[in-house]
Amino acid sequence: MADELTPETPEEEQPQKKHEQRKNGLYPGVSDELADSMRAGWADTELHGLKPVAQAAHTAERRASLSARFPGERIVVPAGRLKTRSNDTEYPFRASTEYAYLTGDQTENGVLVLEPAGAGGHRATVYLLPRSNRENGEFWLSGQGELWVGRRHSLAEAEQLLGIPAKDVRELADALAEAEGPVRVLRGHDAVIEKALTDKVTAERDEELRVHLSEARVVKDAFEVAELQKAVDSTVRGFEDVVKVLDKAEATSERYIEGTFFLRARVEGNDVGYGSICAAGPNACTLHWVRNDGQVRPGDLLLLDAGVETRDLYTADVTRTLPINGTYSDIQRKVYDAVYEAQEAGIAAVRPGAKFRDFHDAAQRVLAEKLVEWGLLEGPVERVLELSLQRRWTLHGTGHMLGMDVHDCAAARTEAYVDGTLEPGMCLTVEPGLYFQTDDLTVPEEYRGIGVRIEDDILVTEDGNRNLSAGLPRASAEVEAWMAALKG
Repeated sequence: MADELTPETPEEEQPQKKHEQRKNGLYPGVSDELADSMRAGWADTELHGLKPVAQAAHTAERRASLSARFPGERIVVPAGRLKTRSNDTEYPFRASTEYAYLTGDQTENGVLVLEPAGAGGHRATVYLLPRSNRENGEFWLSGQGELWVGRRHSLAEAEQLLGIPAKDVRELADALAEAEGPVRVLRGHDAVIEKALTDKVTAERDEELRVHLSEARVVKDAFEVAELQKAVDSTVRGFEDVVKVLDKAEATSERYIEGTFFLRARVEGNDVGYGSICAAGPNACTLHWVRNDGQVRPGDLLLLDAGVETRDLYTADVTRTLPINGTYSDIQRKVYDAVYEAQEAGIAAVRPGAKFRDFHDAAQRVLAEKLVEWGLLEGPVERVLELSLQRRWTLHGTGHMLGMDVHDCAAARTEAYVDGTLEPGMCLTVEPGLYFQTDDLTVPEEYRGIGVRIEDDILVTEDGNRNLSAGLPRASAEVEAWMAALKG
């Protein structure tokens, strides 16, 4: 990684300042002759006639809905800033979900501002970093200059792509500090913007904005449904990739599985939507096993919970529990088939007009019945469910909303989410599981170390539901046949 002239101060905070030398840089400074050379001789690369991004019409509708909810108030929604990973290296940037949802833009430091206009409406402006300044040298001397991190769109180009007027974000903090009237800001993403609004906002009002933006995403529009299907389709191919290289994972570790799936995510999408869970053997009993450094052994199960995030930031969330050697043992099949039966009951309960909790209750009832049948719990089943005794081995809820966040709409009010009613356009996961820890002395030894989860992404439709991830087999015999075909 190159290490020469990048300064300590971010470009957006020093548009006209002299660029400082990095401590321990190899060059002592910049000669006048070099500075003159770097200013001249560059072609005009401005792009013209750009088409709007695919979701531009949808983002306009979303902003209109937001405007109607908060008439007469200034709304500020930042994308966020780069976060330091170590010293002078940053984590890959991922724009805040709310900003990307409302603009279609994903660049760091961006801020959407809705200014109150006549008749209760708003004027939308997106504030962005412009092209790097070539006169003062920031394009090659700044750590975020374009010769270091790549070309970004000019403000005029951004306006064509997003369908929103664009201005220089470096002027925004001062303008907000002088603004009058009620303001709401999406907190937690941009400390500079929040500081400028310190005396103009309240935590209560800002929380109302966060909740509204979360609830606005509960029902997906046509663009979002298509993106979710795209994410799932790529995820299906990623699972196929993994099955084909299980022999290599056996020779290395779970990290081979993680890396294999990640390759598919990066080639066909933006990234993984969350840390992949590649849990072999007893690691499957750890719900969020993301260390992925365990051994992959024939005879064990592999619980793979992973999802591709599309380039427009919609993620799949799919889980399959696979026999590493291609065939379930008797006890593995017994547990797996119970989870499958529970998932079938859960999926069947997903339909318009049903309560959100219905699919969870349906799946949990099946699992409770199995645990009583196996003698692991004392019945009757109604008593088990009333006391939630099955949770020792089922642990988690049976699903959640899905979208741009893997646990989407998380800030929504309880009455609009888990106590709400399903509507067409909602997308959720159905993911029951059973987990028998290796040190659980309340179950027979043959169960210990077995963890099974099956998860699919379900779209609520007008007449029921559609399993977006139906391309991956679920029934145990179908899983075995699928694996055998992939392995040739």
